Amino acid sequence: MEDGTTPGEDDKQGADWYRTLVEEVNDLATVVDTDGTITYVSPAVTRILGYEPDELNGHEGYEFVHPDDQERNAEAVETVLSNPSEHQTVEVRFQHADGSWRWIEATMRNRLDDGLIKGILLSSRDITERKEYEIEVRELAEEYEALLNNVEDAIFLIDVKQSDDRDVRFEFERLSPSYERQTGITTEEVQGRTPPNVFGDKQGADLEANYHRCVDAGEPISYQEELRVGEEARFWQTKLAPVVTDDEITRLIGITRNVTDRVERERQLRQQNERLDEFASVISHDLRNPLNVAQGRATLLVEQAESEHLEPLLQALNRMEAIVEDTLTLARQGDTIDEMESIGLTALVGKCWATVDTKNATIEIVDGMTFQGDPDRLQDVFENLFRNAVEHGGSGVTVRIGRYGEQGIYVEDDGPGIPADEREEVLEPGHSSARGGTGFGLTIVKRIVEAHSWELSVGEGTDGGARFEFEMVE
Repeated sequence: MEDGTTPGEDDKQGADWYRTLVEEVNDLATVVDTDGTITYVSPAVTRILGYEPDELNGHEGYEFVHPDDQERNAEAVETVLSNPSEHQTVEVRFQHADGSWRWIEATMRNRLDDGLIKGILLSSRDITERKEYEIEVRELAEEYEALLNNVEDAIFLIDVKQSDDRDVRFEFERLSPSYERQTGITTEEVQGRTPPNVFGDKQGADLEANYHRCVDAGEPISYQEELRVGEEARFWQTKLAPVVTDDEITRLIGITRNVTDRVERERQLRQQNERLDEFASVISHDLRNPLNVAQGRATLLVEQAESEHLEPLLQALNRMEAIVEDTLTLARQGDTIDEMESIGLTALVGKCWATVDTKNATIEIVDGMTFQGDPDRLQDVFENLFRNAVEHGGSGVTVRIGRYGEQGIYVEDDGPGIPADEREEVLEPGHSSARGGTGFGLTIVKRIVEAHSWELSVGEGTDGGARFEFEMVE
């Protein structure tokens, strides 16, 4: 030959070059004959599968393939054998030398020609990490799909499409079954459409304003919105979260809950409170003023004249004044507490005890503690409880106050107590077992406690008297 090599030398050099290439590449090269016996495996098998080449040569490759993957592997081999010009790529689990299973992607080619390598040539690579990631993603997708299909809250997905000039377009991608049930709107109706296309220009613009706010913030936002669906206006409490891909927000996930009933109840409550305020105003001005005049005149008559009827008259007028005062307090104490401050129990109890005519009663503060509340409203609570203890337990009653549970307060006395079958009734308006009582004191206590979102229970004290427990629910 012109380069000075003989044909035999040329073939040897070519064979050496191919052998070096096969042995040095990262992929695993394997040759199997037509019955599946391994006739050659490259040294990369040690790095990839932990075997020495001689441990596999002469064995059938099927011995090392996972049982669940053997049929798929056999079909690929049969296809390559039947169609010499075709190649097949198959993913199977191959047993590692340590007994574990590794995912292998093998590309098969028919090499039954007169070349250097005869049989089926497999070029394989370890794809275990990729397969595990795919499996993890698939399982996660299945979990999200189950969540989307079964959660009671309505879920909607929004595509965020940003142009080069930073203009943002929002398109509905998908609605959860719960969203479809609650609104009557289906994914097919909204997919690929913008909010104005679906809900009209005004409502659509309101929706998009919140979507823009979420994109600009780059973090989840929460808000309440009113959305008219068909002929009915509904209120929704919505949380919107952005999905970031390659440092860009590509999707918004919305979770929304129909709070129409709650909003309607709040409206009714506001209306009731407005009527209570009007009622309190009438009592405060139109009834209290003439009552005070009558009290003043009756007091003067007691000083100027003698009559067995004057003292009962003055007592009746004073009782009417007490009822007016308690009614005003009751009308104004049921409002929810919006702002709280730190309160020391010892200081508050001392202030309340000093304002009540406790006669010879005794107060014992067992535990000191600090908690959050409205001190002005809570003053009415403790004053009414102290007054109730003296009215029912007598002037020598002992009142004890301390910590209840992890975060609670108890107030108890050593008086006669409250029968078990009356402990719910005593909290209702107008219920009083004390002579001259208005029947509103414990009702006021209950309303103020509920306004703090606490829980009130009535039971038996340590010494058999009445016990009131306030549990401060977070």
